[in-house]
Parts: sequence; C-alpha cells; structure tokens
Amino acid sequence: MTPEFDVIIVGSGPAGTSAAYPLVQAGLRVLMVDAASTAAPLSPPQGDYLSNRANDHQQWKWMIGDMFHALNNMDAVSPKLKTPTHRQTFENFNKANGLETENFISVGSLATGGLSNAWGCGVARFPAEDFAELDIYVDLEKSYEIVSRRIGISGNEPDDLSNYFGVDKWSQPSLPIDQLHQQLLTKYNKHRASLPQLGFQMGRSRIAALSQDMDERKACDLSGNCLWGCHNQALYSSEQEISKLKLYPGFSHVSGILVDAISKYADTWTISSSQSARRFSAKRLLLAAGTLASTKLTLKYLQHTAPVALQASPTAAFLLWLPRMLGAKRVPSLGLGQLSFALKLASNVTAFGSTFSTTGLPMSEFVSRVPLSKRYSVDIMANLLSSCVVGNVFLPGHLSKHSVSMVGNEVLQIKGAEHPDTHMLMKQTETLLRKAYWRMGAILMPMSFTVGKPGADIHYAATLPMRSTPEPVTTNRLGEVSGLKGLHIVDGACLPKLTEKSHTLTIMANADRISRALATPPLE
Repeated sequence: MTPEFDVIIVGSGPAGTSAAYPLVQAGLRVLMVDAASTAAPLSPPQGDYLSNRANDHQQWKWMIGDMFHALNNMDAVSPKLKTPTHRQTFENFNKANGLETENFISVGSLATGGLSNAWGCGVARFPAEDFAELDIYVDLEKSYEIVSRRIGISGNEPDDLSNYFGVDKWSQPSLPIDQLHQQLLTKYNKHRASLPQLGFQMGRSRIAALSQDMDERKACDLSGNCLWGCHNQALYSSEQEISKLKLYPGFSHVSGILVDAISKYADTWTISSSQSARRFSAKRLLLAAGTLASTKLTLKYLQHTAPVALQASPTAAFLLWLPRMLGAKRVPSLGLGQLSFALKLASNVTAFGSTFSTTGLPMSEFVSRVPLSKRYSVDIMANLLSSCVVGNVFLPGHLSKHSVSMVGNEVLQIKGAEHPDTHMLMKQTETLLRKAYWRMGAILMPMSFTVGKPGADIHYAATLPMRSTPEPVTTNRLGEVSGLKGLHIVDGACLPKLTEKSHTLTIMANADRISRALATPPLE
C-alpha cells in the first residue's frame, strides 16, 4: 500500500502546529487531523470588559450563554470551563476519548487549536538539567527561539526572574500592569534584600500575548476580556497557525475526525475513526492529541494494560488584599498574569505562580472563598475586590502519584493520588507567601488559599517519557515509541518530567526539534 502522505499529525494544538512547520517547509506531504466540530464558536465580546458589563444589553450571551452554560458548570475547577465563548474548546473531550477518572479532574480539547484557545499564555524554558540525560538541549534551545519568535511573547524587562524564564532575548516589551501590581512591584523592589531569605523572587510575567502588532494580529489593548476571548488575537492560539500552514502546498487539514485507533501494515501507519469511514495513511505518524489522548492511542495499539505513571502539577489558588488600595477605581487591564514569583521550598522543589487582576473575573469566583454566607460575601467582595489580586501556584510534577491504564480496549482509566510530601509543601508555600506578601503590604486573605484537586492544573505530562535508552512504553530522543518505528509522540506525553513552570512552550519547542530532525535529511 502506497501511503497518501509522508506524515500524519493527530491534533492541531500547539504541539501539532509546531511539529508541522519544519515538515512542510521541507516540502513533505503533511496531513493534520482533529476532531473539531464545524459549528462556529461564539465570538468574543468587543470593547473593554467594564464598559460591556455596564452597557451591553446582550452580555448574557457571553456571560451565561444561550443554554445557560455558565450556570450549568458552576462547579468547574476553572472559570475558563464556565465561559460560553469557550464551550466548544472543552466539550465532550472525556466522553469522546473514553476517559474515566478516579480522584482526578481530566480536561482536554477536541477543538482546532486545542487548549491554546483558552490557556493562561504563560511561557518559560525548562532548565538544561531536565534534559541532561538526553543530550538534546542545544537543538532544543534553537527550537525555543524559533517558536518564541513565531508565537510572540511579551515580557523582556530585566528582573529577578529573567534567568528563571529564559525567554527575554526573544520577547517583545512587557505589557503595562495595573496600579495594584505596580504597588506590589514597588514594594518588592524596596524589600528585595530581605525577601530572598524566604526563598521568594518576583518579576514580570512572561506571556504569549503581543505588546506590539505582529502580522494580522494586533497588540493587546488591555480590554480585560482575556477570559472571554481576544478580539485582537493578541493572545496566541495555535488555531491562528492553520491558515499560515495552508499556504504550503504539501499541507492538508481535516477536521471532524476523532482518531480512536492506529494501525501499521509493513512500513505504513494508518489512522481510523469509528465515527467515520475515512482512513488515512503515512510513512510516519506524529501524535499531538494531548497527553491523555495520545497516551490512550499508544497504549491501545500496544495492548498495554499495566498502569503507567502520569505527572501533573499540584496547584492552589489564593486571594491577596492590598489595604492601601482600598477604594481603588476599577479600570480595564490585562487579564493574564501580570507578576510572577518563584519560591524555593527545598533543594529539589520550587513553587511557581502568578498574580492576576480581578477585573474580568465574575464575582461568583470569589464569594465562595469568603467564610460567610453568600449574601454577606457579596457585600464584602463588592467593597474589597477592586483592591485585591488573585494568584495561583504550581509545584513540580514529581509530587504527583497519578497513573493511567487501559481497561478493556476502549477505556483509559486515570487514577489520581497525592504524593506524601505534597500537603506539607503546600502548607509551607502558604506560610512563606503570606510572609512575603505581608512585607509588600498585601494580606493573603484568611481561608482563601485553596489547594486544587488532582488534575485541576491541566498540566499533564511524562506518560511516555523520552529516554536515552528507551525501555518498553517509553520513547527515544525523537519521541519515537520504543519498538514502533515511525510512531512519534510530540506532545506533553513525551516530556521526561514536568516542572513547576508553564510547560506549553517546552512542548512546542520539543515538537519543533523532533520534526526538524525528521525533516533533515528528508524522511525516508
């Protein structure tokens, strides 16, 4: 059988599009498939958030949704999952992929562009020591630069986190921060000498959001609509890449194909879907469907039923009150991370997090965190919220004990389990953050520090990790599954480990690195 394509890529998220570029630029025939619906998504609101809340008589459409989407998802772990404009990003993922969970929150996307349609846009380089065994970092660093310049990153001001993030030399200038974050930064700079004693460092967030126009995308206008969708396309989404990839004659994109099986005959890989009669074949198959979906396809093909380790980042959220800013006027501002921190907890454990404006977040996200009835919580938050910022924190993935395993031929079971050190480290994190922010004139609100359920971070990785000497159910330096020539994992599933840092940029850079190696010399 003669394959129709040189390469098939399953998934159109950040990993899939990053893997596609080197291949089509080398003149190869590349097919990208995803399971996206053909229905048009709800458009993001125009104008700024505060003006829309005050004047838009149709705001219920994007705040609640025609089918009461927000109200039906009040228990969702993230406000993104409640947003009607992102309904198509998240819907039906678990059911369509046959995922069953136990003590674990599983989130993914079937949409074109995947989770990058509704992500926090945080970016960072993983340190070289995380890849020391693989001897790939020279090539990976080149790919970090290629991807960073392509997607557009803001945040290149020299500060205490410049080396930690490692992306400044490829970035646009930082976006403006609001007056609350400016107050925190001023206080931090004043107390810099004492804060390192707590292991605390702070700086500007590095985010995949434009501060300067790039091609057809416009710079962020600080509208505060980041949660609902950016009408300027300032926030990077890999969906923006599809039209550019289609300019290459060898590139094809097909939506509406939920790949649920892969097979191999001789040297040809074939993908198929039980919901479609269409089948496609290629010399090589790159899985970029997201860690959970790619893992299921691989384990199903291998008929591997034993549990496989899954890493995720233990996470928590908290609320900071700045008393000196009480009564501050609410103004439109960036809805993504404005300041970030790194907190050293132990020799091998660093916590990472960012703080965000509360403008652009519904009141319902905060009243449940006040230890009073909803009636009084609303009154308190109405008066305090303009002088508050909200924060998150992530710990490294090795502090998780999750696993995935095939049950029968169609179900991937995900079991969440807490590492014995996680609870203690979260308590330590809360204590140190309370002390650090107190020195900056901010109060970590009592009972607001809330540890997320396993999987709530939506950072999943390392189920099929790259190894210098691959063993069964691992991959080699090029993400090629051990014993399966031509089958490559290019998303988070092949990362050797998950750090506390935002991991999307590393997934993209690694996918780019793998494809460059496959395309040079051209595939045989």
